[in-house]
Amino acid sequence: MTTSEPNSLPLDGITVVSMEQAVAAPFATRQLADLGARVIKIERAEGDFARNYDETVNGMASYFVWLNRGKESVVLDLKSEQGKEVMRELMKEADVLVQNLAPGAAERLGLGAEALHEINPQLIHVSISGYGMGGSYTKRKAYDLLIQCESGLLSVTGTPEAPAKVGVSVADISAGMYAYSGILAALIQRGKTGKGQVLDISMLESLGEWVQQTYFFAEYGGKAPRRAGASHASIAPYGPFQTLEGTVFLGIQNEREWQLFCDQVIERPDMAQDPRFTPNARRVENREELDDIIAKTTSTLSTEELQDRLDAVGIANAQLRDMHGFSAHPQLAERNRWRDVETPAGPVRSMMPPATLQGTEPAMKPVPALGEHTDAVIKEFLREA
Repeated sequence: MTTSEPNSLPLDGITVVSMEQAVAAPFATRQLADLGARVIKIERAEGDFARNYDETVNGMASYFVWLNRGKESVVLDLKSEQGKEVMRELMKEADVLVQNLAPGAAERLGLGAEALHEINPQLIHVSISGYGMGGSYTKRKAYDLLIQCESGLLSVTGTPEAPAKVGVSVADISAGMYAYSGILAALIQRGKTGKGQVLDISMLESLGEWVQQTYFFAEYGGKAPRRAGASHASIAPYGPFQTLEGTVFLGIQNEREWQLFCDQVIERPDMAQDPRFTPNARRVENREELDDIIAKTTSTLSTEELQDRLDAVGIANAQLRDMHGFSAHPQLAERNRWRDVETPAGPVRSMMPPATLQGTEPAMKPVPALGEHTDAVIKEFLREA
């Protein structure tokens, strides 16, 4: 490992090898690449299947462009003698191995933690799977929607009439984030002990951590929160209200805000003490009637007018934006959060990583073509051997 120079990226000098596909593991390793790690992505001849999910980004898959900037793509047949030899040499030099192959596949290839620690005791070996190693669910296939189901998340998302999945790959993302933070912790630990580590990341347990508050509410409260759509199960008013040309979401947090909302936003001071709507528990009981009354005012206002009234009295609010609205968000522009990332099909406008480290610029290197770095990596590591 190299010593960091002033203003260098935190993971300069760290080499990560990934046997990855889809979302969870690539999401983790992309974070590492943005922080300066060298990430060598091992792909099959047909490539990570996320390369073919769609063709929406100048002919490339939106998932792949999102998850794979800053990596070196190396095509290896891990069952061939050359593939095995290259991997052995890579493992001697690597700091981290990340894999989300089918459970047991890494071990069958001779790339399990026990075997690799014999040749590199400092290696941080990371496995991401749907259900974790051990237990009757270990070998079950696990896609994002299925983990949303198994974690209980779908029981509290959607409307009272029907559950709804979260619209992004939240189970994969949660697992990727715990792999990422676990790797950073293991690197710190290795700096103290000189020893590698084994990380076993489960999508079920990762998303399970994210639903813990709901679990506590249900386990100790006797019943789960009801599905409330875009509203809140235990707060009112909270959620979407139509304006003349759009939708504004708002949330009342306490009785002081409720008084201000009645007086100055909907201009109905009489409602502040109406026993149907005071305190919050009564508002929740009479939510439908309350929302109808509020909507009679909000529907006569523009989005800007409603937000100005809410802002003036300090009530939290947001306008409902689509993806084009997010792309044009003034806050992101004012904070200069967009960068162009090179791809085989030309530059793609991408958002910077959320963590801003003072004095550094995230790497955000190109998205690789399939096998783009195969010859160079084989030459580098077999020559060293």
